Amino acid sequence: MFATVESFIKEYQQESATTQQLLDALTDESLQQPQAEGYRTLGFIAWHLVHNDKGMLHMAGLKFEAPSASSEPPSHAAAIADAYRATSQGIIEAVRTQLTDAKLQEVVHMFGMQWTISETLYNYVKHEIHHRGQLTILMRQAGVPVIGAYGPAKEQWANVGMPIPAF
Repeated sequence: MFATVESFIKEYQQESATTQQLLDALTDESLQQPQAEGYRTLGFIAWHLVHNDKGMLHMAGLKFEAPSASSEPPSHAAAIADAYRATSQGIIEAVRTQLTDAKLQEVVHMFGMQWTISETLYNYVKHEIHHRGQLTILMRQAGVPVIGAYGPAKEQWANVGMPIPAF
């Protein structure tokens, strides 16, 4: 959990920067990559990172601009990346100006449970990481290069002076 507003901001800046790198790598064609027949596409998952997070944070009382959850995913990857960039900056500004360290301990109703705002922020970050994992798998399936979030991706091992691990 987060004990201070600044600890969330620092963590979210790191995580959103990683998400932004992935979204910036998407192509218009890759947005159509399905998970499987009858499941969401890569474009839908990417768009979910832009808009749906507003729901959880909105329920915690934060106010910031973000696309509507009922809006269709854009057909251009750059539009998704740009929307995420604006939304993530709006989230940081909202947390910085609308929360205090003491307010993090207030309890809010979330999905039938009671969470502190600190827990909500923590679960929000985990929610993004969860969907970012889905995104990287779909990107690989679509032939789009990925980056490593917590260590090098296969394509990045040479950049750190190490051989690709044998599989």
